[in-house]
Amino acid sequence: MINKILFSFIFFISIQQSCLAEVRVFDFTEAEFETLQIKKVKGKTTYTLGTNKIGNFLKAESEGKASGLGKEIRINLLKTPFINITWKVEKDLQGIVENSKKGHDYAARVFVVKKTGSTALSNRAINYVFSSNNLVNDNWPSPYTKKSVDYVLSTTKDHLNEWITVKANVKEHFKKFHNLDLTEISGVAVMTDTDNSKLKAISYYQDIYFSEE
Repeated sequence: MINKILFSFIFFISIQQSCLAEVRVFDFTEAEFETLQIKKVKGKTTYTLGTNKIGNFLKAESEGKASGLGKEIRINLLKTPFINITWKVEKDLQGIVENSKKGHDYAARVFVVKKTGSTALSNRAINYVFSSNNLVNDNWPSPYTKKSVDYVLSTTKDHLNEWITVKANVKEHFKKFHNLDLTEISGVAVMTDTDNSKLKAISYYQDIYFSEE
């Protein structure tokens, strides 16, 4: 009897540890949607909620506009260094030069931010993007600030109008691109923007979370 109780206790603990190995960032529910912080760059991207067989998602539509949705959330990168993103681009931005100021638009992007000072201008960021013109693993500093690095996790050259799930080691990327050995990050945001190119983009975000591996 004692062995059965001990086994059940160990099994319960292992389930708890497994659950703690993943930290969900967005639920994309109506309640959460009302609490997300809006960051306007130019105009306002249209964000709406939807549901499919996998769960809730966020749809983004932008034409000559740029605004993001985010939240302050502390993620322990020692325990869960990997960001996981499921997303889709229905209408991309072909022909733009994404590492230039005039073409610095993405049909879908997810910012991971670390506060490193008292103002937003001092923050460091990795900007994981769904590129319309470049290849996976391509990367470059933002043409607007060297404190933000664009990193291609998906491209419409391979996946246009289809869901894809990708993963990246955020802790390693902050060390590689910003020379910061972080134990945690401060916030996460999504943004679909077309304010520079004036084109139209449609994209979807779903199931964004951090994991142990």
